[in-house]
Amino acid sequence: MPTAGRCNNQAEFNIPDIPCLLSASEAGPDVVQLLKGHILFQDLGGTNLHSIPPTILRLQYLEELHLEGNQIEEIPPEIGLLQKLRVLYLNNNKLGCICDQLVNCQKLQSLDLSDNPLDCGIPTNTLCHLHALQELRLANLNLVQLPAQICKKLHHLRLLGLSGNRLTSLPWEIRNLTKLQQLHLNNNQLCSLPPGFCLLPKLEVLNLRQNLLHSLPDDINSLKNLKHLYLSDNQLSNLPDSLGKCLNICALDISGNRLHHNFTAFPANLVELALSHNQLHVFPTAVCHLADSLQLLYLKNTQLKKLTCCFSNLTNIRLLDLSENPLRYFPMQICDLAQLEMLSLDDSKLKEVAPEIKDLTKLKILGLTGNRFRAFPQEICFINSLEKLYLGQDHGMKLIHVPQEISQLVNLKELYMENNQIEHLPSSIGTLQNLTVLDCHENRLLEIPDSISYIHGLQKLLLNCNRISLIPANLDQLQKLEILSLDRNPLEKPLDEIGLQGVSAVFQYLKMKRTQNLNATKMQAWWRGLMVRKELGPFQNLFPKKDKKGKKDKKKNTNKGKKK
Repeated sequence: MPTAGRCNNQAEFNIPDIPCLLSASEAGPDVVQLLKGHILFQDLGGTNLHSIPPTILRLQYLEELHLEGNQIEEIPPEIGLLQKLRVLYLNNNKLGCICDQLVNCQKLQSLDLSDNPLDCGIPTNTLCHLHALQELRLANLNLVQLPAQICKKLHHLRLLGLSGNRLTSLPWEIRNLTKLQQLHLNNNQLCSLPPGFCLLPKLEVLNLRQNLLHSLPDDINSLKNLKHLYLSDNQLSNLPDSLGKCLNICALDISGNRLHHNFTAFPANLVELALSHNQLHVFPTAVCHLADSLQLLYLKNTQLKKLTCCFSNLTNIRLLDLSENPLRYFPMQICDLAQLEMLSLDDSKLKEVAPEIKDLTKLKILGLTGNRFRAFPQEICFINSLEKLYLGQDHGMKLIHVPQEISQLVNLKELYMENNQIEHLPSSIGTLQNLTVLDCHENRLLEIPDSISYIHGLQKLLLNCNRISLIPANLDQLQKLEILSLDRNPLEKPLDEIGLQGVSAVFQYLKMKRTQNLNATKMQAWWRGLMVRKELGPFQNLFPKKDKKGKKDKKKNTNKGKKK
């Protein structure tokens, strides 16, 4: 099972609605002529442009222009004619410099210059004169420092994106950005935060992932409106007690640091907490105080061998990731988490699953890959709510048998059992009518049960690297099948080559074989009728047996003929 998914921490921004215009085919020539020049929105992103079309620069009413993902090398001076422009995306191009005339776009509120060479450096002077800017993205520009002038002049900034640069420090003037709500500084080389950093009164999202931070400011609780704090992959060995006083933080990611279990307190209203890839060894009891709010908890690879008794108090948990921990025994406290929807116990050295797991009546996703089960854990067959089940065994003991009881998982949509030693699938698997994905590659399957043709909603069937020689004649009943993987199986000819050509080729072959068999049956029926009508005896007489006994009978008849 893949690592339990985290919420998307990259900010998404709503662009104000812009009036849509009729296309030339929908409007008459008079309407098109009337609206020409009044276009408000143009999206030319990813169209392989090498320059900005001159016609675009004559759209004096244009408010939003997308040019990201092209090959544009320069911005012409005529860009200054777009004086009503509010949104300009120039990221992912080949810009070496930005022309000074951009300063004429005084209504510009959102500007993205990320992922450009900018050999001349960022246009600090031009940017500082764009006083209406609210969103400025300067990611992946190889910046060594953030010009202090930007912090002094752009007082209306609400979002500042500086991820993927080489910043080692921030100017103290950053405290001047009093309207800043989102600050993205991930993937830099920051060792500390400047004095007064926590005086940003409206900051809600602070992304400091993948830096070199050793500590956090003691006055971090001054960030009264902070809601999302991302600190993963730094060098933090402890957290300030004041962090527990940040009452508005709902998401805290401190995974991949040097933290231990000695936490004093967490923000009281946390909904999401990521502690993965820290050497905790012991479950921090401070987490148990978040029983009323905590819903998502990540504890992957934290060297936990067991859970404390108070863990059962976390009754609002919906997602729990305990993968890659040396648990060995199934933690019974998990069975008390009545709201649990996703549970990852991959690579946890488990030998069995507790029968009480059936009490998790809301569980939809269960990951048990890479464990040490001696047999298929039948206890999971009683979790009727289950929709996704991961039982691939890349590292653990291999499963050899799948029980008929798997048919009780009536809501199952995806079943992954790759890298095992399963020889047969139960016929009852055909009753899983909600199944869309069945992954059994890298096993020892000798055949595919005919009942698999009854799973009409199946979209992906992965059976490569098995020992299958034939496939069900009615497999083409799976009309929704999009992916069929049969390579590296000892399939009979010509199916071995046809199986590599995809679903449509296999289905066409099956239909052809069925037609041939039907025609052969009709031919046999016609011959039978002909024999009866002409009183030529049984149909079998047309095809005399060629056994040894038949040969002896022939010899006797020839000898009798000679005597006569």
